[in-house]
Amino acid sequence: MSVAVDLPSGAASVTTAWEEPDGESRGVIAIAHGAGAGMDHPFLVGFAAALRDAGFTTLRFNFPYVEAGRRMPGPAAHAVLTWRAVVASIRSERPEAGIWACGKSYGGRMASMAVADGLDVDGLVYLGYPLHPPGRPDKPRVEHLPAVRAPQLFVEGTNDPFVQPLSQLEEAVASCRDARITWIDGGGHSFEVKGVKRTADVVGAGLAPLVVAFIDEVERR
Repeated sequence: MSVAVDLPSGAASVTTAWEEPDGESRGVIAIAHGAGAGMDHPFLVGFAAALRDAGFTTLRFNFPYVEAGRRMPGPAAHAVLTWRAVVASIRSERPEAGIWACGKSYGGRMASMAVADGLDVDGLVYLGYPLHPPGRPDKPRVEHLPAVRAPQLFVEGTNDPFVQPLSQLEEAVASCRDARITWIDGGGHSFEVKGVKRTADVVGAGLAPLVVAFIDEVERR
């Protein structure tokens, strides 16, 4: 399955993986990759599989730069347009379904920019939000976050170099309308923990219950 994206440079198409749970679906979770890997990275595959086990439909997708064979992300506007196209595709397929936007690092930040710009989703989940480049807390990527109306969950490792000092992320989240942080003790940017050997798919799957608990919380309101 692919989704058409109208970019300023012309029409593009991105690959997606739409996968269903065994039983009735609780909603659709769209999952975007980080800057250095596409949608088939084992971390995302394991994460999505665990979400399906919990009853959700998952839609993993690539950004246009990955489809074009490039290693570095293109303009942020292209990623925002991709998020818009993906959510529109989901709404076309499942008009009544809840839609949750989730992204690893770069993919989550691009989702936040799209939602701050008016994209409508039920909630946002960031797996390692890249608050600033490593070692550059003077370059925070937070200006748009207070404009996000949807509930937000930041899942962050305490040893992630993109969120040091941790208090800076806590202050950014406090400025949001409806947001919370779940800290992974000792976790790095990909949630690896020193001295604990786990494959990437297992690490990803281990985060799914946190996301399900967040969705449960939002839906109980």
